[in-house]
Amino acid sequence: MQDFIETNLVRPLAGIPYASTVVALLVLALVAWIANWLTRRVLLVVVGRLAKASPTKWDDAIMGRRVLARLANVVPALVVLGGIALVPGIPAWLDLVVRNVALAYVALTVAMAIGNLLNALNDIYEQTSRHAVQRPIKGYLQLVKIGIYIIAAVLMIASLVGKSPLVLLTGLGAMTAVLMLVFKDTILSLVASVQLSSNDMLRVGDWIEMPSQNADGDVIDISLHTVKVQNWDKTISTIPTWTLISESYRNWRGMTDFGGRRIKRALLIDQTSVRFLDAEERQRLRRFALIDGYLDRQKAELADYNAKLEAAGKDPVNNRRATNLGTFRAYMTAYLQAHPGVAHDMTLMVRQLDPTPTGLPLEVYCFSANVNWVPYENLAGDIFDHLLAVMPEFGLRVFQQPSGAELSTALANLRLAPAAQDAAPATGD
Repeated sequence: MQDFIETNLVRPLAGIPYASTVVALLVLALVAWIANWLTRRVLLVVVGRLAKASPTKWDDAIMGRRVLARLANVVPALVVLGGIALVPGIPAWLDLVVRNVALAYVALTVAMAIGNLLNALNDIYEQTSRHAVQRPIKGYLQLVKIGIYIIAAVLMIASLVGKSPLVLLTGLGAMTAVLMLVFKDTILSLVASVQLSSNDMLRVGDWIEMPSQNADGDVIDISLHTVKVQNWDKTISTIPTWTLISESYRNWRGMTDFGGRRIKRALLIDQTSVRFLDAEERQRLRRFALIDGYLDRQKAELADYNAKLEAAGKDPVNNRRATNLGTFRAYMTAYLQAHPGVAHDMTLMVRQLDPTPTGLPLEVYCFSANVNWVPYENLAGDIFDHLLAVMPEFGLRVFQQPSGAELSTALANLRLAPAAQDAAPATGD
C-alpha cells in the first residue's frame, strides 16, 4: 500500500506543494467511505436477513436494538486511524490530532454499542424469563451502562489530551467526595432497586397508590432512577425509585392475589322508621323466600323466650319482639349469601355502626369474586340498587338531608295553610 501511494501519488505530484498530501487525504476519505458503505449496505443487510430467518429471538433482539449498526461506525474510524500514517507530508501535530479524535470516537461508539447490547439483553430477559415481572434487571443493567459510559468518558478524555487513562483515574480518586455528591441519587436508587427487587415489594403491572407523588395506577416501568406509573386518567407519574423506600405507598397486588375485592359501604337508615313488626307484617314478609327460614327460627326463638317470661310472671313489656331493621338486616345477609358475584368463602356480614346525626349506618362488608374494576363497581351498584329499592317493603326509610326542592315545598305549604283556614266556611251552634 505504501509503495503504491509512493509510486502513483507522491512522485507525479512532487513538484506541487501539498498536492500529494491533499490527494492522499482524499483517497483516505474515499477508502473510509467505501469501507463504511460495504459494512452498512452489504454486511449488515446479510446479517439482518440471517437473523430474520433464524428461529431464535436473541439475534432479533440484537438487530432490533441496532447493536451491529453502532459497531459499524467503528470501521471508517479504524481505517482513518490506520491510514493517516501513510499520508505523506502531513504535519506531526495533525497526525496526532486525527489519531486522538479517531480513538475517542471508537471508544464512544463501542460504549454506545455495549449500551444497546445491554438493552437487547433486557428485552430477551423480559421475553423469555418467567421471573421478569417479579425480578426485573433493568435497574442493574442501567448501573452497568453508567459504569461503561464513565470508562468511555475517561478513555475519550485520555485520548484527546494524549495522556494515560491511569493518570486521569488517579486524579479521580482525589475527587471521590465530589463523585459521591454527584452520584448521590444513583447510589440511593441502586440501594432502593435492590431492596424493591429482593423483598418483592414492587412489580411491573402492580396497582399502587401514592398520594404524595400524585400516583394512582399501574406500574408500567421500573428502572434504576425512576418508576413510571400510568394513572387511571392515563397520565404518567414518574416517581424516583428511592422515594418508594423512604415514603409510604399502597400496593393493591395482595387484593389481586387474594382473589377478592372488598365492598364496604353503608346505608344510612332514618332511625325514626325503626319499629316492631306485628304478626300481619311478619306474615307479609314471608313473600321473600330468602328470609322464610329466618322468620321461622326467629318466631320459635321469641316464643320460647317470651313463654319463660310469662311463666316467671314478668310484665309483657319485657317480651322480645321482631323489628323491621333486624329483619331487613337478615334479608341483606341472605341476599349477599345467595348472590353469585359475591365471594362466599371470604368475610361476609351486615353490621350496624354507631348512630350519627345523619342516620344509622347499616354497613355491607363482603368481597367481590371479580377483582377487576368495572365488574366490581357494577356488582356494588347492583347490590345497593336492590337494597335501596326493597327497603320500603320493610317499612324503613333512607336518611337524606332535605334538598332545596323539599324545603321550598314545605315553605309553600306553610304559606298556604293560613289561607286555607281563612277560606274555610265558619260553622255555628
